[in-house]
Amino acid sequence: MMKYKITTSYNWYDTEYEKFIIKTFYINHIPFTFDEIPKLIQDDPEIIKQANENRLMSPQIFYQTSFYLIDEEAHPMLFELDLENPESLKELND
Repeated sequence: MMKYKITTSYNWYDTEYEKFIIKTFYINHIPFTFDEIPKLIQDDPEIIKQANENRLMSPQIFYQTSFYLIDEEAHPMLFELDLENPESLKELND
């Protein structure tokens, strides 16, 4: 059985109303959710640099990738999966 790995990155999140930095969560490189981060962290030059280097995210991207993961029964917030690093999901529950 395949093991899945959760990773994160900082990305710009662009909506029709605003643009801000988020922490994106991926399962095997597919984004499945994000956390909004405090303004103080968003203003950190290193976080801004990382977000500038990563993919621009939008609500549509999360909509599409979440539906794909649900169809494949591979969404880690909805299905029990064999994860290499299950502790990384605990961050979402804080």
